Amino acid sequence: MDALILVDLQPDFLPGGALAVSDGDAVLPVAADLAGRFDLVVATQDWHPADHGSFAVNADGEVGGLGELAGLPQVLWPVHCVQGSPGAQLHDSVDRGRLAAVFQKGTDPAVDSYSGFFDNGRRGDTGLSAWLRARGVTRTVICGLATDYCVKFTALDAVAEGFDVVVVSDACRGVELTPGDVAAAWGELRAAGVRIVDSRRLKSRDRVPG
Repeated sequence: MDALILVDLQPDFLPGGALAVSDGDAVLPVAADLAGRFDLVVATQDWHPADHGSFAVNADGEVGGLGELAGLPQVLWPVHCVQGSPGAQLHDSVDRGRLAAVFQKGTDPAVDSYSGFFDNGRRGDTGLSAWLRARGVTRTVICGLATDYCVKFTALDAVAEGFDVVVVSDACRGVELTPGDVAAAWGELRAAGVRIVDSRRLKSRDRVPG
């Protein structure tokens, strides 16, 4: 069985948001169309406490700079997706009636969480993997924001968890903190065995071309 994973389709990652991804709103209609093709759709949601250690203001650092969190290198971000804030909600284009579940991440102030499966130290588990397995899912189709962070790490963890993984390229956009980051992310995904396809090649929910 296939499952579609919508990654972090939240206002704070869209134009005008606190951590806006350039052209991020272009993924919304594609993601909405994809959601109509799958029997099983889930979403991930960045859901940070206000004192999260990845926020530059909490780390006495500069936005876009590097720090350390949970013993790991940490990009310092602007305050974004704070629990309960408008920017943290799923975007209105996401049909809640199509969602079987929402998996929140980044809830621990002491470690960041790019992946929808685990935190960055792989010490905390969102429960997504077990949830998918319990429903007989063998293949995950992933799209959302952002290519070079949360989409990439969600896809890599899905591979590590034993799922067949497809990422829909035209339903993703990247942060590109450094020029070339998005291209490097695509290369890393391909090297891990992830299939990269355009949404127009997804002919039905039952067939994902390789």
